[in-house]
Amino acid sequence: MDYMKKIIALSCLFFTQLAVADIFRVFRETDGSTNWQYIANFSSGIFIIALSLTIVRLFFSRRQSHRYNRELEEIKAQLELRVQERTATLRRSESYITEILSSMPLMLIGLNNKNKITQWNHRAEEISGVASADAIGKDLWKAYPDITVTAGQIAQALEQKSAVTIKYSQRGQYHFDITVYPLTDQTDTGVVILIDDVTQKVKSETMLIQRDKMSLMGEMASDMAHDINLPLREMLKSVRTVRQGLTDAPFDPVALKEILEDSVIRGQQARSVIENLMEFSSAGGDAKSQENIAEIIDHSIELAEDVLSITSGLRFQDIDVNVDYAENLPDFACYTTELQQVFLSLIRHACNSLGRIEDDNHKPAIRIAVTQLYDDLWIRFHHNGVMISADDQQYLFESFATAGKTNNQYEADQRLSFTHFIITEQHHGQIAVISDEDQGTTFSIQLPFK
Repeated sequence: MDYMKKIIALSCLFFTQLAVADIFRVFRETDGSTNWQYIANFSSGIFIIALSLTIVRLFFSRRQSHRYNRELEEIKAQLELRVQERTATLRRSESYITEILSSMPLMLIGLNNKNKITQWNHRAEEISGVASADAIGKDLWKAYPDITVTAGQIAQALEQKSAVTIKYSQRGQYHFDITVYPLTDQTDTGVVILIDDVTQKVKSETMLIQRDKMSLMGEMASDMAHDINLPLREMLKSVRTVRQGLTDAPFDPVALKEILEDSVIRGQQARSVIENLMEFSSAGGDAKSQENIAEIIDHSIELAEDVLSITSGLRFQDIDVNVDYAENLPDFACYTTELQQVFLSLIRHACNSLGRIEDDNHKPAIRIAVTQLYDDLWIRFHHNGVMISADDQQYLFESFATAGKTNNQYEADQRLSFTHFIITEQHHGQIAVISDEDQGTTFSIQLPFK
C-alpha cells in the first residue's frame, strides 16, 4: 500500500508540473481548448501499468513469504527434534549417573548446606543399614549416628573450599579412607562424603610388608650364617686334627700349634661376624647422621677382611681392591651401619663371582669410584668376576619370595634385595647393574645429598 501511495503521489506531482509548464499543449485542440479525454485516458494507462507492477511485486513477495514460512517451519521442526533428543540424552545421562552413584563400591553421601542428606547410594544402605528413602532429607547424624565424620570436618571443607581427607581405623577390625569435598559450582552449597572401606587392602599390604621384611631379614641371616659357618667348620676340622694328632706318638707340637693358631684366626673371624651383626641390629632406628662416604667405604673394606669367607678358597687378600674418591666430597645424611652392610654385600657378591673364575692367570680386582654430580653422590662399584646372566639381573634386587624362588640353599651371588631396600627406601637413591663378559660387572649407585 505504501508503494501505491508513492506512485499516485509521483503521478500527481508529474501532472502538476505539466500544468504549470503548460505541457498540456500536446492535448490541446486547434481552437486552443484542452482535450481532457486524452488526458484521462493517458492517466488511466499509467495507473494500470503501476497497478500491474504492484500486483506482480505483491505476487513475488507472497511467494517469497511462503518460502520463508516453510523454511521457518522446517527450522522449528528441527529445533523441536533437537530439544527432544537433548532431553532424552539428559534423561539417559541422569539415569546413567544415578546408576553409577548407586553402583559405586564406595559409600557416597551428599549433604546440603544444612547437613541434610541429598544423596545416599546403595553402598551407604549396605554399610549403614539405613534405606535411601529413610535417609534422604534427614539430618546426617540423626539418620546415621555411627558415622565417624564430624560437623567440624564438614565445616572445615566448606571453609577451606578444598577436600579434607580423613583416615579412620580400628586396629585389627576395619580401616576407612574418608574424603569430604565441597560443591563449588552449585547454587546451594553443600558437601559430598566418600567413605572407602580399605580394610582388606590394608591387611593385604601389611601381609606383603611383613613378607618382604621376613624375606630381607632371612637374606641377611643367610649371609651372616654362611660367614659364620665357614670359619666354624674350619675350626672343627682343626680341632679334630689336633685331637687326632695328640693320640699319635710321637706327635708334632709345631704342626699342632700352627693348626691351633689357624683355629684362633677362624674363631676371631666368626666373632667379627657376630659383632658386626650386633652392631647393625643395635643401630636400627637411629637417626641419620652426617658422614663421609669415603670413610664408610674404607671401613666396609676393613670389615670385609675380617668377616667374609669365600667357599672357593680365594682369599680376600688376593683381590686387588682399588678406590678412587673425588676431591672435597661433602658429608651427607645417611644411616652409617646400613650403608656399611650395602658395601659389605656388594664385596661379598663380588668375591663369590671372582672365586668362580677358573683361569690361573686371572687377576681378581675390585674398583670403587666415587664422584659428585650436582646434588647427587655417584658410586661405581666394578669387579671382573663371572658375569651375571640376564635372568639373574632381572631378579637380582628382588627378594626370593617376590621372585618366586623356593630353593633354600645359600646363593650369595643371586640376592641383593636387602641392598636395594637400603638404597632406595632408606636413602631414596637408585641402584642398577650392568654385566658383560668382556667388561665385567658394574653396580651404579646414586645417593641424593638432601
